[in-house]
Amino acid sequence: MGANPMLELGVKVVIAYLAGSVMGSLVVGRLRGGIDIRAQGSGNAGGTNALRTQGKVFAFWVIVIDVLKAVIPVAVLPSLVLPYVGIDPLVDRELLTYVVGLAAVVGHIYPVFFDFRGGKGGATAVGVMCVVKPLLVLPMIILWLAIIGISGFVGLATITAAIGAVVFIGVTGLPQEHGLFLFCCAVAALIVYTHRSNIRRMLAGVEHRQTPGIFRRRGT
Repeated sequence: MGANPMLELGVKVVIAYLAGSVMGSLVVGRLRGGIDIRAQGSGNAGGTNALRTQGKVFAFWVIVIDVLKAVIPVAVLPSLVLPYVGIDPLVDRELLTYVVGLAAVVGHIYPVFFDFRGGKGGATAVGVMCVVKPLLVLPMIILWLAIIGISGFVGLATITAAIGAVVFIGVTGLPQEHGLFLFCCAVAALIVYTHRSNIRRMLAGVEHRQTPGIFRRRGT
């Protein structure tokens, strides 16, 4: 009987999803005496709410975990020979890399270990990009910081950086980097979806600003 060509893909996607489900904020919170930031601030389990409610040191370790839980699976799993699974020659390694990365992001948003209540995907998506397109990470971070400085909105900055990555790869990488382009499109769609409440609050004028933003300072 021949090997199931979907076995390696399925097993590694599950492993990546489980890795993504390890929420940095909740791991650090438990080490800090059982803090659950989902009961504080915005109720989100991501780095921004960790910063707002617990401070810089707490948020730093949250972001480290949330980035590494994507870096490690994406860097290791595509070429890893698993017992009883092996390497399936029918599975494209590039496809596997992007699917593993997407699974880690989905795990962060819907973590099985924490009642499927996770973060919004930004830090974990950056972790994937650190492996698949490291030269794009710094420009994304600069764009993210610039939008925060201009508007004061972290959610808007995250959405803009995600869409900016799609535009950049679309303009400079197609058709050669079609896999990366599709991955960025999928991540951008997820990030817009997870920030839908932020979008509604921004439109209503009640969204929390991480910084005053230059428009607020100018009185506009």
